[in-house]
Amino acid sequence: MKAVTWQGKRDVRVEEVPDPKIQEPTDAIIRVTSAGLCGSDLHLYEVLTPFMTPGDILGHEPMGIVEEAGAEVPGLKPGDRVVVPFQIACGHCFMCGTGLPTQCETTQVTGEGMGAALFGYTRLYGAVPGGQAEYLRVPQAQFGPIKVPDGPPDDRFVYLSDVLPTAWQAVAYADVPQGGSIAVLGLGPIGDMACRVARLKGAERVFGVDLVPERLRRARERGVETYDLRSFDNEKELVAAIRDETGGRGPDAVIDAVGTEAHGSAAAKLVQQGAAILPRAIGGRLAERFSVDRLAALYTAIELVRRGGTISLSGVYGGMADPMPMLTLFDKQIQLRMGQANVRRWSDDILPYLTEEDPLGVDDFATHRVPLADAPHAYEMFQKKRDGAVKVLLKP
Repeated sequence: MKAVTWQGKRDVRVEEVPDPKIQEPTDAIIRVTSAGLCGSDLHLYEVLTPFMTPGDILGHEPMGIVEEAGAEVPGLKPGDRVVVPFQIACGHCFMCGTGLPTQCETTQVTGEGMGAALFGYTRLYGAVPGGQAEYLRVPQAQFGPIKVPDGPPDDRFVYLSDVLPTAWQAVAYADVPQGGSIAVLGLGPIGDMACRVARLKGAERVFGVDLVPERLRRARERGVETYDLRSFDNEKELVAAIRDETGGRGPDAVIDAVGTEAHGSAAAKLVQQGAAILPRAIGGRLAERFSVDRLAALYTAIELVRRGGTISLSGVYGGMADPMPMLTLFDKQIQLRMGQANVRRWSDDILPYLTEEDPLGVDDFATHRVPLADAPHAYEMFQKKRDGAVKVLLKP
């Protein structure tokens, strides 16, 4: 089969690789019909290279058709249409029972000290072959795959794999009071969808911050009050502008949908780039012990949120030596919630909104639909924010 493989920093290729096979009775094989290109895939493209191996198959936002199901997957049969969550979880351990499948005790990557295994996301999360491919082996298929109806296009459902539950959890963790206010930093796919979910769930005012014109336009068209970072000389001016709209206090909650590669963090960027170009054995050890994130977005969130408010982190962070303004966090009594989205915790809540009425705008959420063979170009386009690329779907 053909699959998108990682070969080095900013080097992905579509190659012929062996077809996946059933390895455990809880496996299923799906024929992939759509696979999203995620902002966190770009971390593999750029800064998490010490944890990658040439030939790793990328992608964690797939959906498709069941080709084969193992003997212990009674809920699936060939021909079923399914969305595959990005995490691999059993559904019956203590952590899954508490609604935290990202911490599944059956698939935890204990050798790396990490949570549940993820598709296509470094050795830290199990080095499991990902879904940007023609076929995918799905471990723990008795729990993970979400069955969806035939008929509507893939665009209606594919975001259940990651974008929708990540945005949904970000808003749930933000805990905005009915009629309250929320600011979303970063209007890429997750931030854009978080704005939509926040409005759906009753936030009266939603502020969106970015510097990419296409992203700002999309958010503005859906009723978000947008702020272009390029219009401000520094963070304090942005914070002051939003505070002026919230009685001088700041919003009730802030979602950081940017994460580790935030603009405005030059020193941390140099450290990340340095680790990425070292030999993997050395760069990996350096990243594990001394890595730092680009924290400009998080620092802005801490400054912006009102006292007693909540910051919800949905952008991926991976630093182990990040300096944090603990005095400010403590003094302002800020609540901080974060983590990988627990897809199956939220999927049943989201499905009723994936209707013909399309209140979340999923049917036209993708800006680009690209053949799998063109994945290298799609990665470059997405990273460099060319051609209005906000959300890319790969089509095997």
